[in-house]
Amino acid sequence: MKRLSAVISVTLAALLSAAVLSPPAHATVGSTTQKVRIPVDDGTELSALVITPTGTEGPHPLLVMPSAWSTNKLLYVGAAWKLARESGYQVISYTSRGFHESGGRIEVAGPRDVADARAIIDWALANTDADPDRIGMAGISYGAGISLLTAAEDARIKAVGAMSGWADLTASIYPNETFSTQAVELLLSSAHLTGRPGTTLQEMEQGYRRGDVQPALDAAPVRSPATKVDAINAHGTAVMIAHAWNDGIFPPGQIIDFYSALTTPKRLMLAPGDHATQEAFGAFGLPNETWESLNRWFDHHLRGIDNGINTEPPVQVKPNSGSGPWTGYPDWESVSSGELVYHLTKPAASWTNWLSTGGLSPDPATGWNYQIRTALGTTANSGALMLSGAIQQLAQIPTGVALPLVSRVYAGVWTGPALTNVTVSGTPRLRLTVTPNRSEASLFVYLYAVNSSGTGALITHKPYTLRGATPGQAQTVEIALEPVVWRVPSGHRLALVIDGQDLRYGSENGVGSTVTVSSPAGDPSWLRIPTA
Repeated sequence: MKRLSAVISVTLAALLSAAVLSPPAHATVGSTTQKVRIPVDDGTELSALVITPTGTEGPHPLLVMPSAWSTNKLLYVGAAWKLARESGYQVISYTSRGFHESGGRIEVAGPRDVADARAIIDWALANTDADPDRIGMAGISYGAGISLLTAAEDARIKAVGAMSGWADLTASIYPNETFSTQAVELLLSSAHLTGRPGTTLQEMEQGYRRGDVQPALDAAPVRSPATKVDAINAHGTAVMIAHAWNDGIFPPGQIIDFYSALTTPKRLMLAPGDHATQEAFGAFGLPNETWESLNRWFDHHLRGIDNGINTEPPVQVKPNSGSGPWTGYPDWESVSSGELVYHLTKPAASWTNWLSTGGLSPDPATGWNYQIRTALGTTANSGALMLSGAIQQLAQIPTGVALPLVSRVYAGVWTGPALTNVTVSGTPRLRLTVTPNRSEASLFVYLYAVNSSGTGALITHKPYTLRGATPGQAQTVEIALEPVVWRVPSGHRLALVIDGQDLRYGSENGVGSTVTVSSPAGDPSWLRIPTA
């Protein structure tokens, strides 16, 4: 990890030097760069780069960019130079509190981080030629969250660009009461490697290590932009959100819910990729669709340029199933125009399939039950954090499955009919009745598109954990899988798999754990697939 950090630092330094020595040939203005330490009101000093445009009269619109988790002020250096030189922005990129060379301790996007961002704005207005009436914030991941949280507190911020951020911290790290262990471990380990955890993060980690999520739940609301959407709406802040379908740290469902609650000028871009992989190259100043849209967003809302971005459909999506153009919609609900409704039938072996497999039928099937042992996992899985989504984005190789290799002892499997010209578009939902033999039980739900031999690709998934259940007592659950746009190849079928383990998440299942899936007459189990 230290070697990787060193390589990244050298690469960023090279990009920094290259940008200084070789300004872009098409630039209309120049820029100066100053390294500063900006004091904030508790005496902490934050390390920052101040990039000021030259050759153009001020005052200049101001962009403040908090660094992402475990990164520093160099993260946005390429993008900052382009924004200053090509568009005349006064840019301040700073290292968030507690990381690298900035002072203080990591506050996990708490009120202290919001106060820091506001202090950076105050400093810029006092020490640069920044326009107090044209202020924006932008960031990736941690920087995106801090930007949205600051916009809720500070009406001076007219526009925000949030890339690979979060809206609901609880839904991100504890989806359906299931620990997102790979994401949490990555965040904790990188924080210790590159920064100094503060009291809140220490308490969250200590609770997590002993299996207690309460410290994180207590800290989450004030750190979740979703709880502050009314303030953002009241301020009228123009918000652009860019996110990846396969984001393994901050899944897209929670950010889509936040977007839908905004009543301000807004834009949502969803494309293949994992956490921050869609916009990473653009941060270094390389050509990038996300940053190009972000530049247009700020140009319109901070510079008053009539570039048409306000008249385009605000929801822009690319299918997660491979290469394809952007498709625009007036709102998220319009992404879905139809629906396939399937009912789960009892898994059973047949002459053509010796493995117990249920059907996805248009007609209700009731009165059956099927027991799944949940102590061990199967070959069905959600892929590796950061890696699987990036491979799908860059190489169009999705997380795969071979249904014949999925153990029917440790999983339930249901398949539907062959499809023609179907695009899954929206949030699939599953409703079923389950009976655990323990008070705590975890389920992992996968939706695949498979060919006639059962080989195919993961479309979407979702974990779900029963807490405080009564052993032996049936209860009905409804699970919203992560939203997606996926073109199903003609002749392929949809396949539903449910098991009890996934390496990306924590599981409450242990030796002897079982869950019985059933479909009672009064409440048949079903799977609803939104389509375009």
